[in-house]
Amino acid sequence: MFSRVQYISQGTTPLEQRQNIHAALDAGCTWIQLRFKGQEEAVVRSVAETVRTLCAEYKAFLIVNDHARIALETEAHGVHLGLQDMPVAEARAIVGSTRLIGGTANTLDDLHQRIAEGCDYIGLGPFRFTATKAKLSPMLGLEGYATLLTALQRGDITIPVYAIGGITLEDVPALRETGVYGVALSGAITHAADKRQTVDQLKEILYAATTHSR
Repeated sequence: MFSRVQYISQGTTPLEQRQNIHAALDAGCTWIQLRFKGQEEAVVRSVAETVRTLCAEYKAFLIVNDHARIALETEAHGVHLGLQDMPVAEARAIVGSTRLIGGTANTLDDLHQRIAEGCDYIGLGPFRFTATKAKLSPMLGLEGYATLLTALQRGDITIPVYAIGGITLEDVPALRETGVYGVALSGAITHAADKRQTVDQLKEILYAATTHSR
């Protein structure tokens, strides 16, 4: 079963990336997505190698954003691809059938595309404006999530869908009610005064049984 809480890493330097990921692991996150945009592959690979060791110590999943080859070489658990990144079929040929591939989506057409491509989970967003992403797709808000998740449910599609993009702890109860499987957060964990309490509260909300639980 996939964790319902994903931490998407932040940091402008390798040290900041490692420190923030370590803090998220200490707080109880068991699913880390290493996102280190605008860096040379050698830099991303070095950070991924260190973080993979950390995740192993905490028995946590590691997903590498964008870089399928690095995910394979560092024995990460998978790769996450944006809509403008490497095609899923090409990534699958690299990472094989045993590693996860996650894909970003913003519309119903995107969702169906990601499902047809064979993604294992989908990051659907953005929920609202987020400074962590340079080129944002249209913001969905609660109404957008409700509409898109209802469409998937009517088609009896049960792929795990994660809400992403500027989400705070206060947003999560209402997002959970739309039918999302989980949430992917960056700043809400990175900048939390009490990271452990924040992660515990997220898990309490997301693992609680709801009428939309899948």
